[in-house]
Amino acid sequence: MPGEFHALHRAGSPLLLPNAWDFASAAALVAEGFAAIGTTSLGVAVAHGELDAAGRTRAQTVELASRLVELPRPISVDIELGFGAAAEVAEELAELGVAGINLEDGLGDLQELIGEVKRRAPDLFLNARTDTYWLGTAPSLSDTIDRAVRYAAAGADGIFVPGMTAVDDIRALVDAVRVPVNILFQPGLDLEELAALGVRRVSTGSLLYRAALHGAITTARAVRDGSPVAAGVPGYSVVRDYAGGRRRGSGGFQ
Repeated sequence: MPGEFHALHRAGSPLLLPNAWDFASAAALVAEGFAAIGTTSLGVAVAHGELDAAGRTRAQTVELASRLVELPRPISVDIELGFGAAAEVAEELAELGVAGINLEDGLGDLQELIGEVKRRAPDLFLNARTDTYWLGTAPSLSDTIDRAVRYAAAGADGIFVPGMTAVDDIRALVDAVRVPVNILFQPGLDLEELAALGVRRVSTGSLLYRAALHGAITTARAVRDGSPVAAGVPGYSVVRDYAGGRRRGSGGFQ
């Protein structure tokens, strides 16, 4: 579904990309009608007892991708800094049927690596993430734009700047590059305002995974303390059906 995924970045409104960490969370998001599903490297890593961005979850990430492509939606996979073999991993994911990847620079330089990835997997939507606002102690708009322009020139299909929230900065970035700009949702950001600024994709990142942990802890505390359990928790059969034959071609998801 690479072509379909590319097209979603040119639709009338920004692509809201929720990030899953396992098959059930992805299937639940598909059932809610989201047009595409991403993965969260934090969720995948921590769920396996590993640190995020440590390059230790290549096998788990690829294995998850092999299951998610059974869902009837384009899938974008977060591959952190590339697990030391970004082009090889990208080619493997493309062969599985993944539509896109998210590759971060960790304040290194992705320009050369982007070219290698696009040569090995030309149809993948390569979302190049720069961490100037995420990891930098003093975020530089000029450095961010410089990286974004170079990454786009190298073949990146989109630019992702997590941590960028200022309206003027977002507007300047959108004006500077000719590829879709991806912003990480944070409380206080308004989707309609981001759309007006020209943002083409909004990701939830690790938010859903962290919210799920919060829900689990809150529910456990309620049981322990004799407090009411929150309403709306899906039933056993509903969750079971996410895996029970409800995959691509089975008629379970529309």
